[in-house]
Amino acid sequence: MNKKTTAAIIVILIAAAVLIYRYNSELTIKDAEPAVSGNTESVWSNGKYDPPITITRIMKHNTYSTKFREGEDWDHNIFSRWLEGSLGMKVRTLWVVSEENDAFSKKLMLSITRGEELPDIVAFRGSYDTLVQLIDSGHFMPVDELFDEYAGDIWKEVAAQYPSMWISVTRNGNRYALPLLEYSMNTEPVLWIRQDWMEKFNLKAPETMEDLEAIMEVFTNEDPDGNGIDDTYGMAVTLRASLNTWMTDLSWVFGAYGAVNSQWNLNAEGELAYGSIQPGAKQALAQLNRWMEKGYIARESSTWDEVKASELFTSGKAGIIAGPHWMPDWPLFKLQDSVPEAKYKAYAVPAGPDGVRGVRAGGPAPVNGVVLINKDSKHPEAFLRYYNYLLEHYANPSEGSSFEYGFAEGYDYLLDDGELVKNNPDFVSPMDYSLSYEGARIPDLMINTLVKLSSKPPETPFERQVYWKRSLEEIEAASIVMDYERQGVRHVNWFEGSESGTAKSRSELLFQMEREAFTKMIYGQLPVEAFDEFVAQWRSGGGDQMTAEVNEVFKQFHEGR
Repeated sequence: MNKKTTAAIIVILIAAAVLIYRYNSELTIKDAEPAVSGNTESVWSNGKYDPPITITRIMKHNTYSTKFREGEDWDHNIFSRWLEGSLGMKVRTLWVVSEENDAFSKKLMLSITRGEELPDIVAFRGSYDTLVQLIDSGHFMPVDELFDEYAGDIWKEVAAQYPSMWISVTRNGNRYALPLLEYSMNTEPVLWIRQDWMEKFNLKAPETMEDLEAIMEVFTNEDPDGNGIDDTYGMAVTLRASLNTWMTDLSWVFGAYGAVNSQWNLNAEGELAYGSIQPGAKQALAQLNRWMEKGYIARESSTWDEVKASELFTSGKAGIIAGPHWMPDWPLFKLQDSVPEAKYKAYAVPAGPDGVRGVRAGGPAPVNGVVLINKDSKHPEAFLRYYNYLLEHYANPSEGSSFEYGFAEGYDYLLDDGELVKNNPDFVSPMDYSLSYEGARIPDLMINTLVKLSSKPPETPFERQVYWKRSLEEIEAASIVMDYERQGVRHVNWFEGSESGTAKSRSELLFQMEREAFTKMIYGQLPVEAFDEFVAQWRSGGGDQMTAEVNEVFKQFHEGR
């Protein structure tokens, strides 16, 4: 062994000895330190957890609206920084999937089946059948005691006003999810119509179905966009799944014949009746079949979901779209990108031949989603403390508060000389990646504010936010919806399922039967006279039994209040 080799070996041995010494020293130091924060018991003190806790979650990604500022992501953003700084809560996202094609529900159920890690909280918007499966999985805890102990005054006041908010999450006498509050009258459709086309052809507001057909005839066949091509339609709709849906809705067509479809309506006898099997539904299907034959609605509509169908309107190729009063916020603003000179306006839905009007109105309580809490969560009360805070400080902020103008300047609002900037295309909503969808909403506040702003200037911080962020078209549309309430046009869906029995095992099969039959009748693949056979098959296939079960549960719930 030469001298160079010997020297190299000595150097290596010395370096190894130094590393071993440092390693042992670090172990000694760590062993001597007190337990790290992750093992320290967090306490709720002065309105926050100390030391901070971590909440795990899963998320839907709305590819059309969810945006991040540069350098931010699901767990590192303006909201997560606020959450930790203000409430002592960190957030860790286990996974994110697109909200298209029910991907979120499918992945969640697959995670349960595979025994994968489940989050502390699941903010869920989806079918009742999936909600029942989640509750029955045994992974989520009853929330009765949590709500009684930790829910704040605002949340409890709404629960007292709308006790039906618990119907869909009550199983075997226990409540298994926390309802997320929604703005009231946030579901009812108005007709958004191309006002520039109306003015071009001197058309008047549609009061009846006949008036509406005359308008759609012009929009379809009179080249309203003036490009010399036969490429326009009367109305943008989806025929892919439910005809009673949140956007590109058709419930009002059925309502014009006294039978709002695909939901449980309260009849004159005080009982629940399924709208899709009522005689008026047959007339509505005949109407839709006629519109299909005349080309007023696109034959591709059966392949489009609500968002895709809306693009027919926002691209300038359809003259009418039905949906809530808030649609100018999204997606109708996209129309100006395609047709800068385009104008649109809200109109009330037309009446049927007997002067009847009717629209979907959502459930009996203003709820849009629920939060399920993992039974193994170390801090099951954390979400309630978070939601209480937003209800008290964010939902209706006070003068001079940190939320006076919105959540965060440079994100969901901008100021110019102390005034809110209106309709900035660069706005980013941090609530898209919060723990509770839109943050927190006080049910009657928005509709009352919009109606007030139709005749008076804003006075409170919330009213100023609405005035600067919402369009005149939406303010006008809200007044139409309020008129629906005064005139008895709104039809509440009083029930979304049953605890057990037929509604649990057969509801999806019955709905598939309905969807297939209705689609074929609209496209003319079945005569509309086949409706009577569909009703008979629906009733004998479990529909009558489901109706009895739904009414029994409905009766027990309301008698037990």
